Amino acid sequence: MHTAFDLSFAHTEGRWARPGSWVGAPFPDVRIYQEIARTAERAGVDLLFFGDGSGIPDTWRGSMDAAVEWGIQWPRHDMGPVVASMAAVTEHIGFGLTYSSTFAHPFTVARLLNSLDHVTGGRLAFNVVASARGADAANYGFAERMDHDERYDRMSEFMAVCRALWASVPAEAIVADRSTGRYADAALVHPIDHVGTHFRVKGPLASAPSPQGWPVLVQAGNSPKGIATSAEFVELVFGFGGSVAGQQRHRAALDAALLGAGRDPSAVGILWATQAIVGRSAREAAERRDEVAAFWHPEAVGAFLSHNVGFDFSTLPERFTLDELVAEITRVNGAQGGFVGALVGELGGSASLTRDELFEHGWRHATGLDHTLCGTASEVADALEENFAATGSRGGYMFASPLAAPSGYGDLSELLVPELRRRGALAPRYAGRTLRENLSS
Repeated sequence: MHTAFDLSFAHTEGRWARPGSWVGAPFPDVRIYQEIARTAERAGVDLLFFGDGSGIPDTWRGSMDAAVEWGIQWPRHDMGPVVASMAAVTEHIGFGLTYSSTFAHPFTVARLLNSLDHVTGGRLAFNVVASARGADAANYGFAERMDHDERYDRMSEFMAVCRALWASVPAEAIVADRSTGRYADAALVHPIDHVGTHFRVKGPLASAPSPQGWPVLVQAGNSPKGIATSAEFVELVFGFGGSVAGQQRHRAALDAALLGAGRDPSAVGILWATQAIVGRSAREAAERRDEVAAFWHPEAVGAFLSHNVGFDFSTLPERFTLDELVAEITRVNGAQGGFVGALVGELGGSASLTRDELFEHGWRHATGLDHTLCGTASEVADALEENFAATGSRGGYMFASPLAAPSGYGDLSELLVPELRRRGALAPRYAGRTLRENLSS
């Protein structure tokens, strides 16, 4: 198995104040991230990942007040410069960045990621997302969220443009003949002349080819449309945890989509999103889990759920079926996967819930305690090995920590990852020169 750390929210949802956080060096102090990177690299972690969002959550009650007050998925910065600083103090570990195909322009993103692949020495991954959040849409001039299927149609074209741009200046075009001063073979550098539904891009990319040629391509969509779109280009998938049955369904759907796209399913792994609390004893781990549970005010839960689904859960009727909820989320162009999709997979669309019952499930989702492994390194490693075998033994785990940064990730690096390596459960430690080579080992 391969391992990654999800640093998207290492400073939000109360983590900034928990025991083990740095006092006097709060987010976005890059020294915190540099320490995490050095510690994770010593352990042999493959990838450090940053999700992203550009709006303050404001779906809950139509206001951003709860998110601002409780620090729910806010503040968020562009972490590209932070990745550059982390790359400067490491040699092998990879870095994943997220940009939205719904709002960004493919030429800008392709050029930026080419530059960062150079800066990191070929250690970059690109997580492309289709954005369903209203707060983000408003910041880019959209009066309403784009239709779900249209978001993925735009993603498909966006990635086609990016891939064409990265290919427009191939490595073999660079001659760099010092004796003549001839830099490149002009016959190999070509415009892409893309004219599509969403973009018109002449090209070529005005950049030298990067060490990997293009970043490792990642996607996390788990709706049928999202899976079908990602199968066109994805090299690594981020999958949501939850039940083994749900994971198996996701793996089967992805395999079918890859086959339909003429691709080999065995070449595309899934990193399962897994929150972990590892203690030096089971009691220590349980005490830390209780610290996490104590933070979540009901308004914080509402802000978290509403923002990530794109639906104001304060408007729920007293009782409803999950099918009715999905229909309402679809009507407002919200996210059909994620929390609600996992709940449908667990309970079935015909399941009837009260508001209180939905929020009980939502509280577990927001805290992450519905997919948290908690215990000693040996206990957590046992669970991971069992799950890895049950879900196809392709990919690995994207670990998040609900504890303070950097200490929560330090425990994962110093307790859990070494235990997995001792058992022979992990892929070889940095077997290649680039991130793509390491992930394929």
